[in-house]
Amino acid sequence: MKIKRRDFLKGAAGCGVLAAVGQPTFAEAKKKERLPGALGFLYDSTLCIGCQACMVGCKKANNMPVESSDLLPIWENPRDLSAKTLNVIKKFESGTGLNKDQETDGFAYVKRQCMHCVDPGCVSACPVSAMRKNPDTGVVTYNKDACIGCRYCQIACPFNIPKFQWDSAFPQIVKCQLCSHLLPKGEIAACCSFCPTGASLFGPTNELMAEAKRRQQMEPGKYYDFPVSSIDSGKIFSQKAASYVPQIYGENAVGGTQVLMLAGVPFSKLGLPELPEKSYASTAESIQHTLYKGMIAPIVVLAGLFYFVNRSQRDKD
Repeated sequence: MKIKRRDFLKGAAGCGVLAAVGQPTFAEAKKKERLPGALGFLYDSTLCIGCQACMVGCKKANNMPVESSDLLPIWENPRDLSAKTLNVIKKFESGTGLNKDQETDGFAYVKRQCMHCVDPGCVSACPVSAMRKNPDTGVVTYNKDACIGCRYCQIACPFNIPKFQWDSAFPQIVKCQLCSHLLPKGEIAACCSFCPTGASLFGPTNELMAEAKRRQQMEPGKYYDFPVSSIDSGKIFSQKAASYVPQIYGENAVGGTQVLMLAGVPFSKLGLPELPEKSYASTAESIQHTLYKGMIAPIVVLAGLFYFVNRSQRDKD
């Protein structure tokens, strides 16, 4: 008994579909953990006084130009991150805006910059490894010589951080790199070294996490000592402890970040996104592992293409 080619192709396509249906669960990608030597900083919104010294220090250390988003001189200027601004202090206000770190009739500050994710979506999405995660410090850096300008990193970042130089003849992606050019010299990120109150505190992420948890146990209204610049600098700033929300932003979001945040008002009010614990990079990797496991998806697609091409040719004949 002879088997017609058309019947064979139909059968192959059917088998591919059945195989795919028979494996509905995704192959889980291994969760990435923080590197032992991971570096980052802790931003404490309750200690921030909105002086914007961190922004000045960042521009000075990275040779970034002065930028203005508005014609009128207002406090929040520039308004957001851009290809000329790597970190920015923004302000939340509610009602009368008289009480610091209160959700009702209060105000609070928030610092926006690259979060240096444990499992960064920008690194996963970049097809040419222009975005890299340092294997020792975990800092996410950018290699302009490898970049092809696809801007996939912008789409993949859940925090909307990487910016593109639209006004440049030879554009690059711009983002905070945690002053990675200063770290080999024994220096720290400029935003932290310029901060007068310790609101931005540099150090190993595991030590910063312990410090964040220590602060959450503080009694509101009581004076405590807070380290300034870096966690081991020896510099101290005494301040009344605020009432913190029971969350360390960056502890678990999208697999965790090396930039951690504390605040006295909900982070959603400060404009920070509410994100799942599993990283998007890990989710994408799980889908890819499942689709290509045993070459199921390619078999389905290839069989389908053969079928439609063959049918088209027979109709033409």
